[in-house]
Amino acid sequence: MIGIAIAMLLLGALLGGAAVFLLKKRIFAGEYRKLETHVQQLEARNREELERARKQSQLELKEEFSEWKNEYNRRQNEKVNRLNVMEKRLIQKEENLDKRYVNLENKEKDLKKKEWDLDLQEEEIAALKTQVNQLHEEQRLKLEKISGLSVQEAKDLIIKQYEGEARLESAQKLKQIEDELKEKSAQLAKEAISNAVQRIATEHVVSSSVTVIDLPSDEMKGRIIGREGRNIRALENATGVDFIVDDTPEAILVSSFDPIRREIAKQTIETLIADGRIHPARIEEIVDRIKGNFDNYLRKQGEAAVLELGIRDLNPELYFYLGKLKFRSSFGQNVLEHSKDVAWIAAFLAREVGANVNVCKRAGLLHDVGKAIDRETEGTHTSLSVELTRKFGESAAVQDAIASHHMDTAFTSIEAVLIQAADSISAARPGARREILETYIKRLEKLEEVSKSFAGVTKAYALQAGREVRVIVNANELDDNRTFLICKDIARKIQDEMEYPGQIKVSVIREVRAIEYAK
Repeated sequence: MIGIAIAMLLLGALLGGAAVFLLKKRIFAGEYRKLETHVQQLEARNREELERARKQSQLELKEEFSEWKNEYNRRQNEKVNRLNVMEKRLIQKEENLDKRYVNLENKEKDLKKKEWDLDLQEEEIAALKTQVNQLHEEQRLKLEKISGLSVQEAKDLIIKQYEGEARLESAQKLKQIEDELKEKSAQLAKEAISNAVQRIATEHVVSSSVTVIDLPSDEMKGRIIGREGRNIRALENATGVDFIVDDTPEAILVSSFDPIRREIAKQTIETLIADGRIHPARIEEIVDRIKGNFDNYLRKQGEAAVLELGIRDLNPELYFYLGKLKFRSSFGQNVLEHSKDVAWIAAFLAREVGANVNVCKRAGLLHDVGKAIDRETEGTHTSLSVELTRKFGESAAVQDAIASHHMDTAFTSIEAVLIQAADSISAARPGARREILETYIKRLEKLEEVSKSFAGVTKAYALQAGREVRVIVNANELDDNRTFLICKDIARKIQDEMEYPGQIKVSVIREVRAIEYAK
């Protein structure tokens, strides 16, 4: 029974497996047919899309080809048109060349004919020249016989006769040209200088020994003097100056030939007035503090001058030396004010003539900076100024302009000439400088002596404080032309032998007098 059961189970399993296999086969066959149908549909759809894409590409290619063909035809037509135009031009040029060739042939024939005529004329001219030479030789022999002079002697006589006339005419022409040139150049120079000078207005002469200090009230005088004069004695001992307290309302005078001491005393008084505490200990403290800060004060003064002129990139080390110039005077003229004066005038002149304004400003301000150390260092103030500017990085143009501002060296640029002119203008203006009487008299005597050193001069007078010399010549020894020349010679000799501010006018007078007595 067990075996039968097992056999039945095996048979059932086999039948079940067969049934399952047949069922799966039927299912797979149905799915396969569906997939095959779907693939066929996709292939048909792809063939349709490919066909549509092919037709679309063919249409686009046809359109593109049509556009390209049209563009090509258009360009070919343009080329054909240009070639036609060029062909017409070439034909026209060829016709013109043919015409010119014909004209040249005609001109060549005319030239050959003229050459033949010229050959005949040259032969006739040669014959005439020979005849003229013969007549000239005959006339020369007759003239020598009549005059009793040879040809060379006659030439010398004629040259001598016309030499004086040529000199006279040349001197007159030279005088006329020089007068016109002087008039025009003087007018232009006066305009440029007057424009430059009128733009600035500075004080020229400074006090050499006295400074006035303003007080808020007369009661402050008593506080400055102190009990039994102890405050004012402390001030004089600390500052080294003399204080003059007189009847001048609301003012005290500070007297000293040292301008730095006067400035320290002035700042001390102003600080004491602002502080209100005035006693000997406080006075000594303030004086020591001001003296300790005085170098900074000098730098600020130099910096203020540089800012006023609008100069850029100047080495700050030069501020100290410029500040010292504020307390230095030359012939009574403040050197710092004079330096600013020269810088402004040179800059204005540079604008008028088209020179370098920056170089003129820098050289004008620094041209006397050597005077800040000339009392403690050997050398002229010009050479010291050049050394300082070289040391602190100024340009070669500025150094050259400074070196020649007293004409110690030759001018190397228009800026150097302008600095020398501006320096002379600043020093020569009325009231700008005080001059020692002895030096002034010697210059006038030298001016008259130089003028009298020429032959034919009878008298010479220095006028207008030496700015003009009037020369009287002997009318019998000198004519008008030689008078004109001697005027130039005197002016040149004054330039070579004398030193003077500004310019000197030379006036030469030739006067003819006729005197007769009625009896």
